[in-house]
Amino acid sequence: MGFSLADMPALNATLNALSASFLLLGWVAVRSGRIERHRGWMLAAAATSTVFLVCYVAYHVQVGSHRFPGQGPVRTLYFTILGTHTVLAVVIVPFVLRTLYLGLKRIDDRHRRIARWTFPMWLYVSVTGVVVYWMLYRLYAPGPIR
Repeated sequence: MGFSLADMPALNATLNALSASFLLLGWVAVRSGRIERHRGWMLAAAATSTVFLVCYVAYHVQVGSHRFPGQGPVRTLYFTILGTHTVLAVVIVPFVLRTLYLGLKRIDDRHRRIARWTFPMWLYVSVTGVVVYWMLYRLYAPGPIR
């Protein structure tokens, strides 16, 4: 039993969940004054998000899109989440790059100012990535989750 293309959406959701976890761990670290630990967690979040992006693009180049089967209010909810997730996923990239740059260069005042915007957007994108996966691939999936 090996890894197949069908496993990619679950891998992508896992990478998003890891990214969200690393972001939260980084936030806790910085709030408690552990700057080096914060840096490590934020770099882990950036690396995980980068691996996610590569895997996501590779999967969708090969497979295309997956139609959402739900109807009614859940369909509206799904597309609302997907829409905000997608827009912020594009918008967040330059914010993340700038925030990481300022943090690594220890330009702390500017880093803190932009991180106040970057952190919640990046966390939202990571968490809603998992929600979108669950709604698209699991909410209407027949049988148990594999």
